[in-house]
Amino acid sequence: MEYGLVVLWLATYLVLGALALPLSATIFRQFRGAGSAFAIPVALVTIAVLGYLVGHLAFGVPALIAGVAVLGGSSLRFGDPDRTEWRSYAEVAVVFTLAFSLMISIRAASPAIAPLPIAAGEKFLDYGLLRTILRSAALPPEDMWFAGESVQYYYGGQLLTALLTILTGTAPRFAYNLALSGFYAALVTAAYGLTGAIAADHGAPRRLAAVIGAFFVGLAGNLYTAVQVAAWLLPSSVVTALGVAPDSELLAWTPSSFFYWDSSRIIDGTINEFPLFAWLNGDLHAHMLTTPFTLLIAALCYSYWQTPETDTGRRRALLLLTAPVAGFLAIANTWDFPVAGGLVFLTVAFAPADPATLLPTRLATRFSTRSGVHEELRRDGLSLLGAVFVLVVGGLSVAPFWLSSASTRSIGFLPPRSDLGPLLIVHGGFLLLFVPYLTGRIVDEFEDRSSSWAVATAAAVAVGAIAAWTAGFAALALFGPILLAAWLCLRNRTDLGFETVLLLGGLGLALVVEFVYVVEPQQRGTGLERLNTVFKVYSQLWVLWSPAAGVIAARLAADRLPGSASAVRSIDATRWRSIGTVIVAIAVVFTGLYAGLAIPAQVGDDPIGSDGATLDGEAYLDARYAGEAAAIAWIDDRDGQPTIVTAAPGGYQWVPEDGEGASAPASLTGVPTVLGWFHEAQYRGSEPYEDRLADVRTIYEGNVERQSALLDRYDVEYIYVGPAERASYELSVEDHPRLTPAFEDGDVIVYAYEAT
Repeated sequence: MEYGLVVLWLATYLVLGALALPLSATIFRQFRGAGSAFAIPVALVTIAVLGYLVGHLAFGVPALIAGVAVLGGSSLRFGDPDRTEWRSYAEVAVVFTLAFSLMISIRAASPAIAPLPIAAGEKFLDYGLLRTILRSAALPPEDMWFAGESVQYYYGGQLLTALLTILTGTAPRFAYNLALSGFYAALVTAAYGLTGAIAADHGAPRRLAAVIGAFFVGLAGNLYTAVQVAAWLLPSSVVTALGVAPDSELLAWTPSSFFYWDSSRIIDGTINEFPLFAWLNGDLHAHMLTTPFTLLIAALCYSYWQTPETDTGRRRALLLLTAPVAGFLAIANTWDFPVAGGLVFLTVAFAPADPATLLPTRLATRFSTRSGVHEELRRDGLSLLGAVFVLVVGGLSVAPFWLSSASTRSIGFLPPRSDLGPLLIVHGGFLLLFVPYLTGRIVDEFEDRSSSWAVATAAAVAVGAIAAWTAGFAALALFGPILLAAWLCLRNRTDLGFETVLLLGGLGLALVVEFVYVVEPQQRGTGLERLNTVFKVYSQLWVLWSPAAGVIAARLAADRLPGSASAVRSIDATRWRSIGTVIVAIAVVFTGLYAGLAIPAQVGDDPIGSDGATLDGEAYLDARYAGEAAAIAWIDDRDGQPTIVTAAPGGYQWVPEDGEGASAPASLTGVPTVLGWFHEAQYRGSEPYEDRLADVRTIYEGNVERQSALLDRYDVEYIYVGPAERASYELSVEDHPRLTPAFEDGDVIVYAYEAT
């Protein structure tokens, strides 16, 4: 185990956070602890955005120096030493260290940066992006799977990882897992801080809320493991009586057969992500690396929420600060970019301050307060304007991304929809808390109305939910009433607060994927049309709901159930606290079963290629692919980014299947190959992809004249001939007169091409 590197990276994160702490204290000055939990995300996003912009002129050390210099200068110029709470930062450092250490122990047991059959996921994509960025003299980086062209994908998270790799002087094979652990710890710490701040403002126990919020974002899973355990404990006759088929895998399940993957595939045709599953799987993937910064957006929104209406300048400044963070989300995981706008919209719409006061005085007077529907339209319209402002400014702050690296795909409507049962399994852990929390408030709303009005309204909502379910919109039937209740309570200024804004944001995400999806042409007609959409959106939903769940759980456990309706006033506060505590305990136990089984299973064995724990993501190479390991290491030693050619299309299997290899030489080194994984068809379209696919075949199988023309066109320097190439092609390239063996070992010959 590389303990020295662990200490180095932990110290780096904490020192960067300390450098940003005075600035964070200014931004989050109303927070308990003055925003200590967001010092590390503030530091990281500053380095990333400056590194990205400067990196278009010179990437590497100059970009890193620019980011650190701006961070330090901003803390000196705008930081508030009087509000800097070092004791609170010490608490945050403990939380960060615990989360970092937990993930280090998990990654050290399964560190392999590999495709199937060793590991699942898209680790070769993520590592290839990291390696090609590290080889780049300037941004955008060259695509390691489409030589000669820039990356057509969001890569901001890998860019930040590359900057941290340079800062610590770490070999990329170790930096991969160290960065992954740091992003996890930053997410847990941000959830801890935001949850605690919201709870403290409600008068609820801060640390209790913070711990539960951190638990939900870092350890909780969906209810599928609880379903498995229940099916194991109950008699088979009871399980089948509940509607489970007699031949179902549930009836054969035991704790010893637990597999962490199963809980991520509940709703047909989708991936149901949650953070712990993602980090157990171990991709350094975009939707994971942005999670701390999604919560940074939420924290900025909460700071806006807390700012008095009279302090217009500060509220404007907070919206302006939100913009570059949204810009970073765009370059790191474009799926998160509109979520930033959605959070701003909900915050400005429901915050105590009138959104009209953000406008210049002359304009503000034209949008004076109105009543009824007009007031709702006024606030929502102005809030939408604020969200658009943030997205436009944020988008402009990373303008080169849209011009060089962003890929475009069309939007589809009405994809296959989710059934009620799977929805309850995936989201039920949160609903166990959200439903009772909102119930008391909405009952209070009805109490002020006539009984006939209340009954009629409840009946109308019930009829609408039944109609939606009957029409096949189970999500609308389930989430629609909750959304209406939350919206009504927030608008009428009950004691609900920003936790309900986060709840609403998650509800919106849960509903939008039932109606809209990003079209993946390769999946048309497969039943998987919205697989990627649900995959990316649900990961954001979980991040928004976790702090909300922490606040709500603390309020349920520490106070009587919300609401003061006459129907419940006669029950004493102690009994209500007992009921609330039971509800919270059930939610925590049911969602915590996943971690209780998954983590021990993950850390049980030594990783491939090592006699003990290691963070070396390439340790498996010599043990499993000794015939190629030396050749890949030789390619990695080449300077710059010479173009190679390898078997195409690459896929999720290292061992060739149906003519597919793993694009290992390019993915593990960042040296670009003419064509790599089949994802390039998604990024660039089918025609460019198919053209290169045919050209690669010609290079390996064609006549000398055609081979030479293509090798010259793509500026190829090396031709890789290994197991995948021999399995995929009837080779003629080895007879080319201008090829000479540059490396030969094991199963691989690497030929150098002498261009004309």
